[in-house]
Amino acid sequence: MTAVRADAHVHDVVGVGIGPFNLGLAALAAPLDLDTVFLDRAAEFRWHPGMMLDGATIQVPFLADLVTMADPTSPYSFLSWLKHTGRLYPFYIRESFYPLRAEYDAYCRWVAQQLASLRWGRTVTAVEVDPHDDDLYVVHARTADGVESYRTRHVVLGVGTQPVVPAALRGLDGPVVHSSQYLPHRDRLRAAGSVTVVGSGQSAAEVYRDLLDATGPGGPRLDWVTRSPRFFPMEYTKLTLEMTSPEYTDHFHSLPTALRDRLSREQRTLYKGISASLVDDIYDTLYRMSAAGPVPTTLLTDTEVRGAVWDGERYTLRLRHAQLGVEHERTTEALVLATGYAAQVPDVVAGIADRLDHDEHGRLAVARDYSVDGGRRRVFVQNGEEHTHGVTAPDLGFGAWRSSTILAAVCGREVYPREQRIAFQDFGVPAGTPPPSGTVGAGAAVAAALAGGAAR
Repeated sequence: MTAVRADAHVHDVVGVGIGPFNLGLAALAAPLDLDTVFLDRAAEFRWHPGMMLDGATIQVPFLADLVTMADPTSPYSFLSWLKHTGRLYPFYIRESFYPLRAEYDAYCRWVAQQLASLRWGRTVTAVEVDPHDDDLYVVHARTADGVESYRTRHVVLGVGTQPVVPAALRGLDGPVVHSSQYLPHRDRLRAAGSVTVVGSGQSAAEVYRDLLDATGPGGPRLDWVTRSPRFFPMEYTKLTLEMTSPEYTDHFHSLPTALRDRLSREQRTLYKGISASLVDDIYDTLYRMSAAGPVPTTLLTDTEVRGAVWDGERYTLRLRHAQLGVEHERTTEALVLATGYAAQVPDVVAGIADRLDHDEHGRLAVARDYSVDGGRRRVFVQNGEEHTHGVTAPDLGFGAWRSSTILAAVCGREVYPREQRIAFQDFGVPAGTPPPSGTVGAGAAVAAALAGGAAR
């Protein structure tokens, strides 16, 4: 394939991937004196199209748009989109902070259409050190017409997360679909004689609720299986929300890797739970349907899918109840895997792997300022740092703060002022507090906490 263009000049930033976070970075960079380019293999912006269910809302308030938490005066805010489309007063009268998912997607598409820095239809194939200047990088992208190469001072990896399929369910034949691709398969799933939804978060609940409408006489039997001990609602109390703060991110980032990993598992309900209103709606729907007789559905908690076999007509699922330690089987004609997403080290950075920091598990060791290149502050990550930064990594409301941090590094100055302390609570030992005499130091205390976690 012949290169159609090799940029002679040097960009300030090349962004790899255009999801909400890099789109927000592009919008915040637009009014600055920066030369930026953002590349994505898609033809246009699409946000979770496979889960664009009617009436579904995002789980954060409208202030968690692309730019507002960094610059409330930005022309790329959600409120600006509402005004532009004539929906500001209806949104005001609706009296809900939570936009429809379709609204958020339309808003992002509106912003994307205004930004000249976005390049669609570009599949990034490699990031390399510039052979002519060790301080620069070259980003190569494949297009329908050939290969383009972009020289840049900074690279921002915003490739996002990828669907996760548990090892026991990988490589299955038959009508199995990840929730990220639910809508294109919905009619087929509704026509099946039985469907099993596997998972415990918001996506699993939304798929279950959507399929529940087709359950009843002549409809499919619908099962919901989760290894979680119960159907956890997303925790949304105000003091808990303070964990999506710079202070908690500082605290989390300072912890040892093993402790961070343990906390990440324990904190999943903070952002991977189900909205309380949806939990209640599912119960109310089941109650209403049960008035006409038994509802053909089974909800199984604390139950892990240990294996599955497809015989050409149905799956036989091997299940294990964790509390009882008992295995049993159940059949189903179709499977929906609402088993979440995870960040990965993108293959395109293999050429600069020796410049990037990795932890003992091979993950990118993302610094507090979101750089990953040994303090050079030339390569940054967006939404690939949950293991280093905690619950703020996937949080839409914290994206503008992270973009502000990246832009401060790129520009060498604080372009968008960042709040450093917003929480009323302290997440560690308050600064300057002396330990009681005869007690262990902070390092030993952390080691003891880790040992206790391992013992559990």
